[in-house]
Amino acid sequence: MSTLLLMAGVFLASAILTGAIWQLALRARVLDLPVSRSAHNEPIPLGGGLSIALLVFLIASYYFRQGLIPLPEFMAIAAALLVSAIGLADDIVQLDIKWRLSIQFAAAIWSVWWLGDVPPVQVGSFELSSAGLLNTLAVLGLIWLANLYNFMDGIDGIAAGELVFVSAAAFLIGINSSDEVIALLSATLLAAGGGFLIWNWAPAKVFMGDVGSSFIGFSLGLMALFSLHHGSMNLWAWLLLLGVFVVDATYTLVRRLITGGQWYRGHSCHAYQNAARRYKSHSKVTITVMLINCLWLGPLAWLVVWNPEYGVYITLLGLAPLVYLAFKLNAGKQGTRL
Repeated sequence: MSTLLLMAGVFLASAILTGAIWQLALRARVLDLPVSRSAHNEPIPLGGGLSIALLVFLIASYYFRQGLIPLPEFMAIAAALLVSAIGLADDIVQLDIKWRLSIQFAAAIWSVWWLGDVPPVQVGSFELSSAGLLNTLAVLGLIWLANLYNFMDGIDGIAAGELVFVSAAAFLIGINSSDEVIALLSATLLAAGGGFLIWNWAPAKVFMGDVGSSFIGFSLGLMALFSLHHGSMNLWAWLLLLGVFVVDATYTLVRRLITGGQWYRGHSCHAYQNAARRYKSHSKVTITVMLINCLWLGPLAWLVVWNPEYGVYITLLGLAPLVYLAFKLNAGKQGTRL
């Protein structure tokens, strides 16, 4: 089966399945009820991201049976499904954070163990090669990405739009690097995210929920690890592709920690949320993020893939304007209702 044909099938299946989940969530009253920090004014069905998780795992299973994905990487993807399952439980019954983090830690450790020692990372003229340190950072990175993506899923279309962009970029790089696994998985994520986005674009009919956001964040972290093991992409390319999310979430968290805010509690003071309030539009902010991705971060990520010795410097250059934007948009400072 050709990749393009499979992508079309996944896109259509995602659109249909998301619509079915929307109806099911309405009937089961699995709703995101508006509160003071919400970006919506009426209850919205939750859990639509389940379509992405199920389809990606289903297609990954098919690729595994075809011998296109090796066992260690398939086992890591299975761990992402576990992260998605605990996210679904949280969407339905609001789990304590300790349960979510425990499962995420277990899934991250499982994944890194199956994949083996993380390859050395080039930092300018220095090579970071301590396996123990890199493996620890990989575990923490997977957990951070799972939660980071959840933090950034706060206005219509932004999380699904980011998935579409990152997956499209990884697909192109994977093709040019002859990395079949990255190309196949990123194509699947791209198509599944696109089908979901039909329902999630402003005004959203259904929200992704933790079931989708945690799965996507964890899965993109796995993709980064896969590409490091394959030698097709480097850490700096992934940091650039995810730059808007990484900078906004990290800047906001650090500022809340410094100012004594309860970082573990829900809030609406990310840069993108403050921007949505300022410009009174979800779609304008989401489109702006996509333009930043396509016109700035994407080309820089492509550049560092082929020039890894300059990766850290290009990444600092690429992310610096985003840090400035987070500062100007008062990321980390609680605003009024979106």
